[in-house]
Amino acid sequence: MIESPYPELDDLLKMMGEAGRHLAEIEASEGAAGNISVCLRWQVELRTRFPVIEEIELPQPVPELAGATFIVSGSGRRLREIIDEPTANLACIVVNAGGKTGKLYTAYNRRFERVTSEFNSHLAVHYDQLVSNQTNFHAIIHAQPPHLTYLSHVPRYQDEAYLNTHLLRWQPELIINLPEGVGFIPFRIPSSPELMAGNVESLRKHRIVIWAKHGVMARSDVSVKRAADRVEYAETAAKYEYLNLSAGEIGEGLSVEEIQAICKTFNVQQNIF
Repeated sequence: MIESPYPELDDLLKMMGEAGRHLAEIEASEGAAGNISVCLRWQVELRTRFPVIEEIELPQPVPELAGATFIVSGSGRRLREIIDEPTANLACIVVNAGGKTGKLYTAYNRRFERVTSEFNSHLAVHYDQLVSNQTNFHAIIHAQPPHLTYLSHVPRYQDEAYLNTHLLRWQPELIINLPEGVGFIPFRIPSSPELMAGNVESLRKHRIVIWAKHGVMARSDVSVKRAADRVEYAETAAKYEYLNLSAGEIGEGLSVEEIQAICKTFNVQQNIF
């Protein structure tokens, strides 16, 4: 939930650009991989930056979000370039009454034909979170951090309990910032209804979820940069785990007792350890 005064459109575009650039800096968005979106329920002026308007059909009806605005990356665009030319790489969608269609706002310099192919998952998760939590803002990032993605190819890390007890043992900050742990979705075809449904279900319990053999999706109802932070925290954990595997698993990490003491000190509610 964001309290007033609410961010203006240019503030949101800047934060999305900064998040996209940082994801590229941590090698979580190679080429045109990854996508990003935010949903807000306050009014912003779109036509000064995105003057081209057309009607589109939404991937699913979202009647409770009538009037809400989505800002979403274009298909095939590089997240690292949003910061330099936001209007060339982003589009805005305002949900029409009834929630089946929307108005797509783009700029004359747009460099994409359609919004990201993963918009069905973005829309479904936004819808689920905004309706169930009564928040006025929600941000989603899909990225492909290499160490997390690599571990998702290893069978033992495909067990969610094993994954979390091994990822969250490497730094005190990890359990503090990811108290629900990292979710895990078995491999699903990109952009498929099955992946969409898996995202909705897993992100009800977690703030970041691994897509097996593909990447991650992270969310935040505070800021898009907070969602990017969650990608970085989880990827840092995976990097430690990868280093430990490479060294013959000689590191022990924080013990269960040490992690429980951290949680008690910082009042972290978790059920992983």
